Amino acid sequence: MAAQRFPDRERSDMRKGMVDVATPDGVADSYLVVPDGGGPGVLLFMDAFGLRPRIEEMADAIAARGFAVLAPNLLYRGGRAPQFDLADLGDPDKRGALFGQIMPLIGALTPAAIAADAGAYIDFLTAQDGVEAGPVVITGYCMGGKNALLAIEALPSRVKAIASFHGGRLATDQPDSPHLSVGKITGEVYFGHADHDHSMDADQIKLLENALDEAGVTYTSEVYEGAEHGYTMTDTAAYQEAGERRHWENLFALLERTR
Repeated sequence: MAAQRFPDRERSDMRKGMVDVATPDGVADSYLVVPDGGGPGVLLFMDAFGLRPRIEEMADAIAARGFAVLAPNLLYRGGRAPQFDLADLGDPDKRGALFGQIMPLIGALTPAAIAADAGAYIDFLTAQDGVEAGPVVITGYCMGGKNALLAIEALPSRVKAIASFHGGRLATDQPDSPHLSVGKITGEVYFGHADHDHSMDADQIKLLENALDEAGVTYTSEVYEGAEHGYTMTDTAAYQEAGERRHWENLFALLERTR
């Protein structure tokens, strides 16, 4: 099925592989793919389940459109990928135990840590041969969507746009909620919310949209009907084909608008 959706993702004119990215807190193992001739830089911020074949597949699909993509292990402070046994990733009844392992690592990703990491990822990506030196676009999934929003707030001159898909906890009652700092954004932002998402419900979506409106941010915020949290991930029980297709359409449109 994946080959039918992305017939050009197996292009041979791309250099790709694992790389190590130095950060202020250590080394982030990362997947890098650069098309022949190079292109603008894109960071792919993974979901909570880490670097794995699905994330590499998504990075390849973006690179096939003429973009250089770096997908860092956002949870590198807990070790190199794979950090978790993902054999039962498609079983919703066993996801709870897996999240018990993951949540402490996610909790270590403070806004300050995310900003410092993002700066290191951008430095590394834009220093690669053929990669444009200008600001990058970030596409983020699940926790990666939240990280992308925090990154564009912290580094508005270095991140020209973000796309967040089934991002969670983008607007909360906490003092460090991402929605409270959207006034720092100078680029474009896109949000593809899951219809059934306890981490980003209708009230939270409205809170985020109100903040974006008040700050005058250029944004699109859409709810993907019938989609569960994680709808883009083909290797999880939350996958929805319609949502994944819609996500690619909107992501590629954003990348072309901001190229």
